[in-house]
Amino acid sequence: MKENLRENTKKELSLHSPEIRTKELTEIYKQLYQLVDWKSSKTVAVTIAVGVELDTMPLIKQAWKQGKKIAVPRCSPKDKKLDFYYLENVNQLKTSFYGLKEPDPNKCEYVDMKDIDLMIVPGIVFDDRGYRIGHGGGYYDRMLADYLFHTVSICFDFQIKGKLPVESHDIPVNKIVTPSKVISNVNDTYL
Repeated sequence: MKENLRENTKKELSLHSPEIRTKELTEIYKQLYQLVDWKSSKTVAVTIAVGVELDTMPLIKQAWKQGKKIAVPRCSPKDKKLDFYYLENVNQLKTSFYGLKEPDPNKCEYVDMKDIDLMIVPGIVFDDRGYRIGHGGGYYDRMLADYLFHTVSICFDFQIKGKLPVESHDIPVNKIVTPSKVISNVNDTYL
């Protein structure tokens, strides 16, 4: 069921018109920047979007403009974990497996996880409880089980589906920002 939801939503994302996409992304960013989580953060962790994912470069540039540090993950497929590095400019990125844009560890400083204030958690499908379906690697759920961050996901309204199937290792995000609303997880310890 998760795989069907993932693939169907990816198809919807690929068919989302560029004009509407741009307009809705602008609304998402506006709402994100108004969150206390964003305003109070000094270090924001975020992936570099690829393919049909929501563009994260504008929020990275906004964070830099506001004097925030940006932490970008690098996947370690061997042990299925994420390592974060400070990104100071786009020239510190390199293309890795699956076309991912990741920080070059030879050009970037390693981030101690306790220094991250806000984690922008990627996903493809969401529900209003904060659960998400990502690309299927489980990287974020494993990491979120070990650390306590303010967590926010951004998505279009059509990416919010009914109650998602949840497994014991799934970790919900605290908030989801769409073009039309901010959904706060009832289990959000930061409200």
